[in-house]
Amino acid sequence: MSMDGPVGYFVHHQGRGHAERAASIANALIDRRGVTLFCAKPEIFPDLDARIEVAQIPSLFEPEGHEAPAMASLGMPETVHCAPLGWPTITTAFAAIAQWFAKAEPALFVTDVSAELGQLARLCSVPHVAVLQHGERSDPGHMAAYDSAVGLLAPFAQDLEQSDRPAKLRNKTHYASGVGIDCAQPMDREAARERLGLDPQQELVLVIAGGGGEGSPSAPLTLGARAEPEVKWVTIGTVRTEWHETPPGNLEHKGWVDNPRDWIAAADRVVSSCGNTTVHMVLAAGKPWVVVPEWRYFDEQFCKAEVLDREGLAAVSRHWPSHAQAWDKLWTAARMIDAGRQRALIDAGSARNAAIWLDDLCQQLWAGSGQKPSLEIVA
Repeated sequence: MSMDGPVGYFVHHQGRGHAERAASIANALIDRRGVTLFCAKPEIFPDLDARIEVAQIPSLFEPEGHEAPAMASLGMPETVHCAPLGWPTITTAFAAIAQWFAKAEPALFVTDVSAELGQLARLCSVPHVAVLQHGERSDPGHMAAYDSAVGLLAPFAQDLEQSDRPAKLRNKTHYASGVGIDCAQPMDREAARERLGLDPQQELVLVIAGGGGEGSPSAPLTLGARAEPEVKWVTIGTVRTEWHETPPGNLEHKGWVDNPRDWIAAADRVVSSCGNTTVHMVLAAGKPWVVVPEWRYFDEQFCKAEVLDREGLAAVSRHWPSHAQAWDKLWTAARMIDAGRQRALIDAGSARNAAIWLDDLCQQLWAGSGQKPSLEIVA
């Protein structure tokens, strides 16, 4: 391994936000050193510099039918989150990464996200950086990955750090607010409405439905839309309906769209859960904003919602409003939000600054070794 070696980056293939931030960092880093991206689904990456290597590995999380059923019910050690026994795909994926460690002699390995791969890198004597997330992360698995990491990369502003994050973790964290969010184009309401063919005068509430579960329930939305019939309500993403609904005429479900950024820019008000990418796109736009966190592992969204509430960046409800008056209270709070402060939390240079930090970290770690390692990124 050497100071100028490549960086490896593992990217979790279930989240497009993971791929977008990995791609933005890799594109900013490639002029400084080689980069290899590891992912089970390389097609999720946006445009990459031609010099970036993409290595496809089997999924660490999805069975393919060749697993050993007798070991399926065996318990997990506390230091891991997803390490089932008898999965040939996991064996193959870990072997590919370990072989790459030996062949490429990387300077650094980035995991976004996998506690197990972070620990693998440490056991293989390869320094690693873990992507830091909101949530209850004090369990042995996360702490084993975080403690063994040489640095942590947080894809959010330092102002959005949760209050209970230990100082020992904060002290080795680089905050990259909005990394992976396209900040090149301004979030212009009029231009976005022209692209979408929307009436420039019509007040618009946009509901961004999450994709991590069954979808957002539409019944609460019918209550909100019916309470203000002069306002157009539009949902994007997966919406779950119920038999007893009576949908109002001013509520329209668009389903999945390729241009959520345009819809956010075009909106007058926004309702959403608080996945990392959604949060930063809304902050970049600066809007009256109602947040209803969704269930996620380790209470990730509930912790992020608490931070948004603490900082006065969103009107937060821990559950969907069940009557029109509840919507009215939330909108009253949302209209008091300082849009300028929302926008100020987005760093347009976050990808470049993260790349500089990673490269500097490589230089520091390998100083005096006479070697020049590369960087690996696993997605």
